[in-house]
Amino acid sequence: MPQSGKYKIKNKKKYKGNHKNVIYRSSWERKFMIYCDHHPSIIQWSSEEISVPYISPVDRKTHRYFPDFIIKKLNSSNKVEILMIEIKPISQTIKPKKKVIKEIIRWQINNSKWKAAENFCKKYGWKFKILTEKELNL
Repeated sequence: MPQSGKYKIKNKKKYKGNHKNVIYRSSWERKFMIYCDHHPSIIQWSSEEISVPYISPVDRKTHRYFPDFIIKKLNSSNKVEILMIEIKPISQTIKPKKKVIKEIIRWQINNSKWKAAENFCKKYGWKFKILTEKELNL
């Protein structure tokens, strides 16, 4: 399976945004796109269609974070909820124990993005969730 490419939307009514330019950057993202496109509880979804400003701990400047997905779904109580979803390997969601600069910087930047995403979601009554290989059953 390709690691990146264009995803062809099957249920165009469910996609919010430019359905002709939906890019997956990993096979995990592609798997989640198929899930969103076909699952009956997903009412609407988009991929990298909004940006969240965050301050990078590296250069202290404001940057734009494009979360992988925004989904509108029916929860187990049949109520509509909106989730911002980021897909990452578990290894990138945990602060590195080794003193490898590259890994520490990546974690610090991701952590800054995710804190900004949580604040953004709180403002709109959404939820922020990180999905890893564990949640994607990989």
